[in-house]
Amino acid sequence: MSVVTDPSQVRLGDRPLIVCDIDEVVLEFLTPLTRFLRSHDYDLLPRSFRLHGNIVSLLDGAEMDRDAFDRFHEMFFETQDLWQEPAERAVETLHALAADADIVFLTAMPPRHHDIRRRLLDRFDLCFDMIASEQPKGPIVAALHDRRELPVAFIDDIQRNLLSVADHVPDCLLLNMMANADFKPFAPAPTGTIVQASDWTHAARLMRQHFSTATTLDKTSA
Repeated sequence: MSVVTDPSQVRLGDRPLIVCDIDEVVLEFLTPLTRFLRSHDYDLLPRSFRLHGNIVSLLDGAEMDRDAFDRFHEMFFETQDLWQEPAERAVETLHALAADADIVFLTAMPPRHHDIRRRLLDRFDLCFDMIASEQPKGPIVAALHDRRELPVAFIDDIQRNLLSVADHVPDCLLLNMMANADFKPFAPAPTGTIVQASDWTHAARLMRQHFSTATTLDKTSA
């Protein structure tokens, strides 16, 4: 599928919408990033819910500085197809959900890495539309949904992205999910209407419940 760079390029059907973050949701990120760093004599330590400050040299224990962090982060994205793999049960669950809902990937990744990520996703048969943007996610999801009277769900591992969507799409089901077990205990507790999903099986159940309830309410109010 061609790379999508703008919400207006996405064509949705007359059915629910699922918008998914990619890193740590659809694809593993922290686990392959750790392998990548170790190949360069660094390690990522699960000491807090962040990357910068937790990457240390395997040679002398020194923390990686900001400039080096930015360079390695860029290097990882440039070679992500060598490291990243789907999160557990992501592929089969998304394909099952796609029978009843449209799925769009929304990743907070520099758009210059569009092509390599598209090839990586397609390799794993994750051929859903993708938007890569470093802008807040709330306005993007709002533009995608476009005030349709249909259910919508958003999945992300970062709370600020979920809160951004909450501000712009109030009726959206907000699911917080993270693939990496080592860093998950350091994540902030869900706030507001954000719901914690333990894995893809749990997330699918929550989304189907949301879609069913929203559809029933629509029929009742019609």
